[in-house]
Amino acid sequence: MQGAGTLNTESGVLNNSPYSFRTRFDNEPGTNPEELVAAAHAGCFSMALSLILEQAGIKPERIETSATVTLVRESEGFTVTESHLDVKVQAPGADLAAFQQATEIAEKNCPISKLLRASITMNATLVN
Repeated sequence: MQGAGTLNTESGVLNNSPYSFRTRFDNEPGTNPEELVAAAHAGCFSMALSLILEQAGIKPERIETSATVTLVRESEGFTVTESHLDVKVQAPGADLAAFQQATEIAEKNCPISKLLRASITMNATLVN
């Protein structure tokens, strides 16, 4: 609870972004893993949906996706239990059935959706 650190990304988008218990649970300025997963999921889904809509002959003028990641406290600690996508698409003249099919395909095939269903592996090394 007392420790603090920073997060950086290779692209530089995150550059020494504060990360601590307070940024995660007390709304102190900074970021947290759930926020980053939500942003990745929303962005990935939007890109996948854009491609699939265009393949279906639907030309989206605007795709707006927000993701809400749910973090719950359980007996062993915390668990992310859900990532919920809210999607708004502006595509005049689009067929509703084709649109709904495209959203289902995008959700199943977006790499971050797949990641959230993936198995996790790990190598851990203690360095003295």
